[in-house]
Amino acid sequence: MHKGGADAAAGGLALIADPTRARMLSLILTSPDGRATVTALADELGLRQPTVSHHAKALLDDGVLVREPDGRRAWYSVAPDHLDRVTELLDMPAAESRPDDEAAIVRVVDDLATRFAGTFGRETVERYVRESRDLLAERSGVSKRFTSRAAAFAAERLAALAAQAPESGGAAPEVLFVCVQNAGRSQMAAAILRHLAGDRVHVRTAGSEPADAVSPAVVGVLDEIGVPVGGAYPKPLTDEVVRAADVVITMGCGDACPVYPGKRYEDWELDDPVGRPLGDVRGIRDDIDRRVRELIANLA
Repeated sequence: MHKGGADAAAGGLALIADPTRARMLSLILTSPDGRATVTALADELGLRQPTVSHHAKALLDDGVLVREPDGRRAWYSVAPDHLDRVTELLDMPAAESRPDDEAAIVRVVDDLATRFAGTFGRETVERYVRESRDLLAERSGVSKRFTSRAAAFAAERLAALAAQAPESGGAAPEVLFVCVQNAGRSQMAAAILRHLAGDRVHVRTAGSEPADAVSPAVVGVLDEIGVPVGGAYPKPLTDEVVRAADVVITMGCGDACPVYPGKRYEDWELDDPVGRPLGDVRGIRDDIDRRVRELIANLA
Protein backbone atom coordinates (compact mmCIF):
# COMPACT_ATOMS: atom_id res chain seq x y z
CA MET A 1 0.00 0.00 0.00
CA HIS A 2 1.37 3.46 -0.92
CA LYS A 3 1.85 6.09 1.76
CA GLY A 4 -1.39 7.95 0.98
CA GLY A 5 -3.41 4.72 1.20
CA ALA A 6 -1.70 3.74 4.43
CA ASP A 7 -2.39 7.17 5.95
CA ALA A 8 -6.04 6.95 4.93
CA ALA A 9 -6.42 3.50 6.44
CA ALA A 10 -4.76 4.62 9.66
CA GLY A 11 -7.03 7.66 9.83
CA GLY A 12 -10.14 5.55 9.27
CA LEU A 13 -9.24 3.07 12.00
CA ALA A 14 -8.39 5.96 14.34
CA LEU A 15 -12.08 6.91 14.18
CA ILE A 16 -12.80 3.80 16.26
CA ALA A 17 -11.43 5.67 19.28
CA ASP A 18 -14.75 7.54 19.38
CA PRO A 19 -16.90 5.55 21.86
CA THR A 20 -20.12 5.97 19.84
CA ARG A 21 -18.47 4.73 16.66
CA ALA A 22 -16.81 1.84 18.50
CA ARG A 23 -20.20 0.82 19.88
CA MET A 24 -21.77 1.08 16.41
CA LEU A 25 -19.09 -1.21 14.99
CA SER A 26 -19.56 -3.67 17.85
CA LEU A 27 -23.31 -3.81 17.19
CA ILE A 28 -22.72 -4.37 13.48
CA LEU A 29 -20.19 -7.14 14.12
CA THR A 30 -22.44 -8.92 16.62
CA SER A 31 -25.55 -8.79 14.43
CA PRO A 32 -26.58 -12.16 12.96
CA ASP A 33 -25.45 -11.32 9.42
CA GLY A 34 -22.78 -8.74 10.21
CA ARG A 35 -24.73 -5.67 9.08
CA ALA A 36 -27.23 -3.14 10.42
CA THR A 37 -29.33 -0.14 9.40
CA VAL A 38 -29.08 3.36 10.88
CA THR A 39 -32.56 2.91 12.34
CA ALA A 40 -31.60 -0.28 14.17
CA LEU A 41 -28.35 1.25 15.43
CA ALA A 42 -30.16 4.36 16.68
CA ASP A 43 -32.66 2.21 18.59
CA GLU A 44 -29.89 0.12 20.19
CA LEU A 45 -27.80 3.15 21.11
CA GLY A 46 -30.70 5.34 22.25
CA LEU A 47 -29.59 8.12 19.89
CA ARG A 48 -31.33 10.19 17.22
CA GLN A 49 -31.01 8.87 13.67
CA PRO A 50 -29.26 12.03 12.36
CA THR A 51 -26.55 11.55 14.99
CA VAL A 52 -26.00 7.93 14.00
CA SER A 53 -26.07 8.88 10.30
CA HIS A 54 -23.31 11.44 10.95
CA HIS A 55 -21.06 8.81 12.55
CA ALA A 56 -21.89 6.24 9.86
CA LYS A 57 -20.95 8.72 7.12
CA ALA A 58 -17.60 9.44 8.79
CA LEU A 59 -16.81 5.72 8.94
CA LEU A 60 -18.06 5.27 5.38
CA ASP A 61 -15.98 8.14 4.01
CA ASP A 62 -12.83 6.66 5.53
CA GLY A 63 -13.50 3.16 4.23
CA VAL A 64 -14.21 1.47 7.56
CA LEU A 65 -17.85 0.79 6.62
CA VAL A 66 -19.47 -0.13 3.33
CA ARG A 67 -23.05 0.81 2.40
CA GLU A 68 -25.51 -1.50 0.62
CA PRO A 69 -28.74 0.19 -0.60
CA ASP A 70 -31.88 -1.92 -0.18
CA GLY A 71 -34.96 -0.06 -1.40
CA ARG A 72 -35.63 2.85 0.93
CA ARG A 73 -33.12 1.67 3.50
CA ALA A 74 -29.41 0.99 3.50
CA TRP A 75 -27.35 -1.66 5.29
CA TYR A 76 -23.94 -0.89 6.78
CA SER A 77 -21.23 -3.51 7.34
CA VAL A 78 -17.52 -3.43 8.14
CA ALA A 79 -15.40 -3.27 4.99
CA PRO A 80 -13.83 -6.70 4.32
CA ASP A 81 -10.35 -5.16 4.08
CA HIS A 82 -10.73 -3.75 7.61
CA LEU A 83 -12.68 -6.59 9.25
CA ASP A 84 -9.74 -8.32 10.94
CA ARG A 85 -8.18 -5.06 12.12
CA VAL A 86 -11.45 -3.64 13.45
CA THR A 87 -12.19 -6.86 15.32
CA GLU A 88 -8.71 -6.80 16.83
CA LEU A 89 -8.88 -3.11 17.82
CA LEU A 90 -12.26 -3.57 19.46
CA ASP A 91 -10.80 -6.59 21.32
CA MET A 92 -13.92 -8.63 20.69
CA PRO A 93 -14.97 -11.80 18.89
CA ALA A 94 -17.64 -11.74 16.22
CA ALA A 95 -20.28 -12.17 18.93
CA GLU A 96 -20.00 -11.75 22.66
CA SER A 97 -20.24 -14.90 24.78
CA ARG A 98 -22.05 -14.81 28.09
CA PRO A 99 -22.27 -17.45 30.82
CA ASP A 100 -26.07 -17.42 30.45
CA ASP A 101 -25.91 -18.18 26.70
CA GLU A 102 -27.74 -21.47 27.02
CA ALA A 103 -27.68 -22.35 23.33
CA ALA A 104 -23.89 -22.05 23.25
CA ILE A 105 -23.50 -24.16 26.39
CA VAL A 106 -25.74 -26.89 24.97
CA ARG A 107 -23.62 -26.85 21.82
CA VAL A 108 -20.46 -27.29 23.90
CA VAL A 109 -22.01 -30.19 25.81
CA ASP A 110 -23.05 -31.89 22.56
CA ASP A 111 -19.58 -31.46 21.06
CA LEU A 112 -17.72 -32.72 24.13
CA ALA A 113 -20.13 -35.64 24.42
CA THR A 114 -19.06 -36.56 20.88
CA ARG A 115 -15.40 -36.10 21.78
CA PHE A 116 -15.58 -38.30 24.89
CA ALA A 117 -18.04 -40.86 23.51
CA GLY A 118 -17.32 -44.28 24.97
CA THR A 119 -15.53 -42.72 27.94
CA PHE A 120 -18.16 -40.50 29.58
CA GLY A 121 -21.91 -40.27 29.25
CA ARG A 122 -23.57 -37.03 28.23
CA GLU A 123 -24.79 -36.41 31.79
CA THR A 124 -21.21 -36.42 33.11
CA VAL A 125 -20.02 -34.17 30.31
CA GLU A 126 -22.82 -31.68 30.95
CA ARG A 127 -22.04 -31.58 34.66
CA TYR A 128 -18.38 -30.77 33.96
CA VAL A 129 -19.23 -28.13 31.34
CA ARG A 130 -21.64 -26.28 33.59
CA GLU A 131 -19.38 -26.58 36.62
CA SER A 132 -16.41 -25.30 34.59
CA ARG A 133 -18.48 -22.37 33.33
CA ASP A 134 -19.51 -21.46 36.86
CA LEU A 135 -15.95 -21.74 38.19
CA LEU A 136 -14.66 -19.40 35.49
CA ALA A 137 -17.46 -16.92 36.09
CA GLU A 138 -16.78 -16.89 39.84
CA ARG A 139 -13.04 -16.39 39.53
CA SER A 140 -12.65 -14.34 36.35
CA GLY A 141 -16.03 -12.76 35.75
CA VAL A 142 -17.57 -12.47 32.28
CA SER A 143 -15.00 -11.87 29.57
CA LYS A 144 -14.71 -11.99 25.82
CA ARG A 145 -14.61 -15.52 24.39
CA PHE A 146 -16.12 -16.85 27.59
CA THR A 147 -17.82 -19.80 25.85
CA SER A 148 -14.66 -21.15 24.23
CA ARG A 149 -12.69 -20.73 27.46
CA ALA A 150 -15.34 -22.67 29.37
CA ALA A 151 -15.24 -25.37 26.68
CA ALA A 152 -11.45 -25.62 26.85
CA PHE A 153 -11.50 -25.78 30.66
CA ALA A 154 -14.14 -28.52 30.68
CA ALA A 155 -12.30 -30.50 28.00
CA GLU A 156 -9.05 -30.28 29.94
CA ARG A 157 -10.71 -31.55 33.11
CA LEU A 158 -12.47 -34.41 31.30
CA ALA A 159 -9.22 -35.39 29.56
CA ALA A 160 -7.43 -35.47 32.91
CA LEU A 161 -10.18 -37.65 34.31
CA ALA A 162 -10.01 -39.99 31.31
CA ALA A 163 -6.24 -40.29 31.69
CA GLN A 164 -6.78 -42.10 34.98
CA ALA A 165 -8.53 -44.94 33.13
CA PRO A 166 -6.65 -47.74 31.28
CA GLU A 167 -5.59 -46.66 27.78
CA SER A 168 -7.49 -48.16 24.89
CA GLY A 169 -4.34 -48.79 22.84
CA GLY A 170 -3.76 -48.15 19.15
CA ALA A 171 -2.01 -45.16 17.57
CA ALA A 172 -4.11 -42.10 16.90
CA PRO A 173 -4.36 -41.12 13.21
CA GLU A 174 -2.46 -38.03 12.07
CA VAL A 175 -4.41 -35.41 10.11
CA LEU A 176 -2.76 -32.44 8.36
CA PHE A 177 -4.79 -29.43 7.16
CA VAL A 178 -3.08 -27.22 4.58
CA CYS A 179 -4.27 -23.91 3.12
CA VAL A 180 -2.46 -20.90 1.68
CA GLN A 181 -2.05 -18.56 4.67
CA ASN A 182 -2.70 -21.05 7.50
CA ALA A 183 -4.72 -18.23 9.06
CA GLY A 184 -8.28 -19.20 8.18
CA ARG A 185 -9.60 -22.44 6.68
CA SER A 186 -6.94 -24.83 7.98
CA GLN A 187 -7.04 -23.26 11.46
CA MET A 188 -10.84 -23.55 11.54
CA ALA A 189 -10.73 -27.21 10.54
CA ALA A 190 -7.96 -28.05 13.01
CA ALA A 191 -9.66 -26.29 15.92
CA ILE A 192 -12.99 -28.02 15.25
CA LEU A 193 -11.34 -31.43 14.83
CA ARG A 194 -9.35 -31.05 18.07
CA HIS A 195 -12.50 -29.91 19.84
CA LEU A 196 -14.57 -32.87 18.66
CA ALA A 197 -11.98 -35.67 18.60
CA GLY A 198 -9.60 -34.70 21.40
CA ASP A 199 -6.67 -37.07 21.77
CA ARG A 200 -8.25 -39.62 19.43
CA VAL A 201 -6.72 -37.71 16.50
CA HIS A 202 -3.39 -35.85 16.22
CA VAL A 203 -3.93 -32.62 14.26
CA ARG A 204 -1.42 -30.39 12.46
CA THR A 205 -1.76 -27.38 10.16
CA ALA A 206 0.48 -25.61 7.67
CA GLY A 207 0.36 -23.00 4.94
CA SER A 208 2.00 -22.71 1.54
CA GLU A 209 2.36 -18.94 2.14
CA PRO A 210 1.73 -18.49 5.90
CA ALA A 211 0.46 -15.19 7.29
CA ASP A 212 1.66 -13.52 10.48
CA ALA A 213 -1.29 -14.51 12.70
CA VAL A 214 -4.61 -16.33 12.75
CA SER A 215 -7.42 -14.10 11.51
CA PRO A 216 -9.27 -12.44 14.45
CA ALA A 217 -12.55 -12.90 12.59
CA VAL A 218 -11.87 -16.65 12.41
CA VAL A 219 -11.13 -16.75 16.14
CA GLY A 220 -14.37 -14.86 16.76
CA VAL A 221 -16.71 -17.08 14.74
CA LEU A 222 -15.16 -20.19 16.27
CA ASP A 223 -15.77 -18.72 19.72
CA GLU A 224 -19.45 -18.33 18.82
CA ILE A 225 -19.77 -22.13 18.76
CA GLY A 226 -17.52 -22.72 21.75
CA VAL A 227 -14.44 -23.85 19.85
CA PRO A 228 -11.11 -22.50 21.22
CA VAL A 229 -8.16 -21.77 18.95
CA GLY A 230 -5.65 -21.79 21.80
CA GLY A 231 -2.10 -20.84 20.89
CA ALA A 232 -2.42 -21.71 17.20
CA TYR A 233 -0.29 -19.73 14.77
CA PRO A 234 0.45 -19.90 11.03
CA LYS A 235 3.42 -22.06 10.07
CA PRO A 236 5.03 -23.10 6.77
CA LEU A 237 4.41 -26.41 5.06
CA THR A 238 7.36 -28.77 5.52
CA ASP A 239 8.08 -32.21 4.15
CA GLU A 240 8.19 -33.96 7.50
CA VAL A 241 4.67 -32.98 8.54
CA VAL A 242 3.33 -34.39 5.27
CA ARG A 243 5.28 -37.62 5.76
CA ALA A 244 3.93 -37.94 9.30
CA ALA A 245 0.30 -37.54 8.25
CA ASP A 246 -2.14 -40.35 7.55
CA VAL A 247 -4.66 -37.93 6.04
CA VAL A 248 -3.71 -34.73 4.20
CA ILE A 249 -6.50 -32.24 3.50
CA THR A 250 -5.70 -29.30 1.24
CA MET A 251 -7.80 -26.16 0.84
CA GLY A 252 -6.82 -24.20 -2.23
CA CYS A 253 -3.14 -25.17 -2.32
CA GLY A 254 -3.10 -28.78 -3.48
CA ASP A 255 -0.22 -28.24 -5.92
CA ALA A 256 2.07 -27.08 -3.10
CA CYS A 257 1.71 -30.30 -1.13
CA PRO A 258 4.02 -33.24 -1.95
CA VAL A 259 2.33 -36.56 -2.63
CA TYR A 260 3.55 -39.73 -0.94
CA PRO A 261 2.17 -43.26 -1.34
CA GLY A 262 0.06 -44.80 1.38
CA LYS A 263 -1.57 -41.55 2.44
CA ARG A 264 -5.11 -40.35 2.00
CA TYR A 265 -5.43 -37.01 0.22
CA GLU A 266 -8.53 -34.84 0.04
CA ASP A 267 -9.04 -31.37 -1.41
CA TRP A 268 -11.80 -29.30 0.18
CA GLU A 269 -13.03 -26.54 -2.10
CA LEU A 270 -13.65 -23.65 0.29
CA ASP A 271 -13.51 -19.88 -0.02
CA ASP A 272 -10.78 -18.16 1.99
CA PRO A 273 -12.49 -16.48 4.99
CA VAL A 274 -9.72 -13.90 5.52
CA GLY A 275 -10.99 -10.43 4.64
CA ARG A 276 -14.54 -11.58 3.81
CA PRO A 277 -17.79 -10.23 5.32
CA LEU A 278 -18.73 -11.77 8.67
CA GLY A 279 -21.76 -13.61 7.29
CA ASP A 280 -19.52 -15.33 4.73
CA VAL A 281 -17.00 -16.30 7.42
CA ARG A 282 -19.78 -17.94 9.45
CA GLY A 283 -20.94 -19.86 6.37
CA ILE A 284 -17.43 -21.15 5.71
CA ARG A 285 -17.14 -22.15 9.38
CA ASP A 286 -20.37 -24.16 9.19
CA ASP A 287 -19.28 -25.86 5.95
CA ILE A 288 -15.96 -26.86 7.55
CA ASP A 289 -17.76 -28.07 10.68
CA ARG A 290 -19.90 -30.40 8.55
CA ARG A 291 -16.88 -31.74 6.66
CA VAL A 292 -14.90 -32.33 9.87
CA ARG A 293 -17.75 -34.34 11.38
CA GLU A 294 -17.84 -36.51 8.24
CA LEU A 295 -14.06 -36.93 8.47
CA ILE A 296 -14.33 -38.13 12.08
CA ALA A 297 -16.94 -40.70 11.09
CA ASN A 298 -14.70 -41.97 8.27
CA LEU A 299 -11.64 -42.13 10.52
CA ALA A 300 -13.60 -44.19 13.03
